[in-house]
Amino acid sequence: MSDEAMPVVSVLLDPDWASGSLVEDVRRGLGSHPLTLSPKWLYDDAGSELFDEITRLPEYYPFGAERAILEAHAGEIAEASGATTLVELGSGTSEKTRLLLDAFTEAGQLTRFAPVDVSEGTLREAADAIAQRYDGLEVEAVVGDFTLHLAHLPRGGRRMVAFLGGTIGNLYLEERRAFLGALADVLEPGDSVLLGTDLVKSADRLVAAYDDSAGVTAEFVLNSLRVLNRELGADFDLTSFSYIPFWDPHMERMDLRLRSETPQRVTIPGADLVLDLAMGAEIRIEISTKFRVSRIAAELETAGLAVSRVWTDPDGDFALTLATKP
Repeated sequence: MSDEAMPVVSVLLDPDWASGSLVEDVRRGLGSHPLTLSPKWLYDDAGSELFDEITRLPEYYPFGAERAILEAHAGEIAEASGATTLVELGSGTSEKTRLLLDAFTEAGQLTRFAPVDVSEGTLREAADAIAQRYDGLEVEAVVGDFTLHLAHLPRGGRRMVAFLGGTIGNLYLEERRAFLGALADVLEPGDSVLLGTDLVKSADRLVAAYDDSAGVTAEFVLNSLRVLNRELGADFDLTSFSYIPFWDPHMERMDLRLRSETPQRVTIPGADLVLDLAMGAEIRIEISTKFRVSRIAAELETAGLAVSRVWTDPDGDFALTLATKP
C-alpha cells in the first residue's frame, strides 16, 4: 500500500471519554425513575461479539433484510445520491457498507470514504482494510460519537451520510429530532442521508427477533450489567435478573428490560451510587423503534430533509430512505 493510500484517522474523543461518559450516563439513568441504561454500553468487546452472533440468528431478520436491499439497489442508491464522498455513522467493521462502496466505485464517482465510530481499534482495522481493497480511495476515518461530533464530518464534495442497521430506532423521539436536526444543519445543499429503518410488523415476529431461542440476545442485554461491574466496581448479581423483551404497540417499539427477581441493594462505587431494587423492579436497557415509511418521511422532512427515494426488501421488513438537503 502506497503512502498516498494510507487512511487518515482523526481522534476526536478524549482518552477518558468512555469512563467519564459512562459515569454520567449511569448517574442520570439509574439515579432517577424510570431506571434506564444507555445502550451504548452494550458494545464492549464481549457485547460486540454477541451482537455479531445475533445478526446471524434465524430469528433476527433486520441484518439480512437490509443487506438484501443493498445487494439489489446499491447501484441505484449511488446514482440517486450523486455523492462523491460516502460518510458512515457508527460504521463498526463497515461490512454491509462494502456493497455501497462497490457500487459507488463501479460508477466511478466515489473519491472519499469517511467512517465514524467510537471504537478506535475497530475503526483503524476497517479503514486499513478498505484502503487496501479500493485503490485510490481516500479514507478519512473519524473516531467520534455521532451524537456529539457531526460538525466535524469531513467537508467538500457531494456527501451521502449513511446511517444503517436501524440504529436510529434506538433513539427516543426527542433524541431522533435533535439528531436529525443537527445532521441536517451540517449538510450542504445537495448532500444526502441514507437512513436504514426497521418497519412495523406483527408483534410475534418482533418479539421472536429479540427473544431468540438460543438466549443470545438475553446474554447481550445482561452484558450491560457486567460492564458496570467491571468498569465501575458495581456488585450486580447477574443471576438475579431476568430478561424481559416486549412490544409497546402505542410507541411502536420493542422495549428491552432487565427485571430484578429479588429485592436487592446494589452499590456502584465508581458512580458514587447505591441502588435499592424492589422485587420486580425493571431497568430499561434499550428501545428499538419500528417505523412506517410515512413516519420516516415526516421525521426527515421536519428536520429539513426532502425524501427522494425509498427502497424495501421483497418482504417489506426493512427500508432504506434517501433524503436530500434542498
